[in-house]
Amino acid sequence: MKLSVQQFRDWPHKSITLLGMSGVGKTYLSTLLRRHDWFHYSGDYRIGTRYLDEQILDLIKQQAMQAPFLRELLRNDWIYIRNNIKVDNLGPVLSFVGKLGDPARGGVPLDEFVRRQAEYRKGEIAAMRDVPEFIRKAREIYGYNHFINDVGGSLCELDEPGIVELLAEHSLILYIQATNAEEEDMLIRRAQSDPKPLYYRPEFLQEQLVIYLAEKGLNYAAEIEPDDFTRWVFPRLFRSRIPRYQAIAQPHGYTVTSAEVAQVRDETDFLALLETAIARTEA
Repeated sequence: MKLSVQQFRDWPHKSITLLGMSGVGKTYLSTLLRRHDWFHYSGDYRIGTRYLDEQILDLIKQQAMQAPFLRELLRNDWIYIRNNIKVDNLGPVLSFVGKLGDPARGGVPLDEFVRRQAEYRKGEIAAMRDVPEFIRKAREIYGYNHFINDVGGSLCELDEPGIVELLAEHSLILYIQATNAEEEDMLIRRAQSDPKPLYYRPEFLQEQLVIYLAEKGLNYAAEIEPDDFTRWVFPRLFRSRIPRYQAIAQPHGYTVTSAEVAQVRDETDFLALLETAIARTEA
């Protein structure tokens, strides 16, 4: 969605899609705006509670069934297991996606990892297709004036026809980019220490897997130390996404920096930042 500054000011029910890597400030803005009559739609929360919920529970139950005590309780329906995912804690989704590598060290075998990646992609596509309906629900059912769409960092990886166009039709896309190389390095370190669910394009994963195995002198993915591969691949994933974000923002939206986002303290600051971003494209 492209607007003039005046059109943006006159827009009575604003809908914004936040785009960018984990750590640039998407959830910070979403959490802040919840206090100012904005409906917060979290793509990853929707994936975990709607599109991967059953698979997450099946995985947990499969593990629980290996313990004789829990096996008896589950088979007799004496207990139940539920997914307790939260907007600010995506642990169940992260556990489902897993880490590629040696199962003996907590990793997921390659074939199963690829299958879960495909399921995660399907869930993200479905969650993004739900956005227009949730924009309607936010206003007509819950009475919110405005809507903020906090999408996962992998939106730029989906390569699904029509998804970006759908979001651009129903919302203003705001890309938050890292301010400089030093901040990029900081975001990479933060993501490595506090990982979020990651989706890898199949071509990217295969390419990087070949390089990693060669560098480490390994023959098979089953020999990979899971945490080591995740730490190794994330900087490459981060930098491969930058041109993909830009390819979405340039024709469909607007760009601000994470440093600018860090200065936002309330709704007034946020709206002013959006006007600044729009004005930059009009200059």
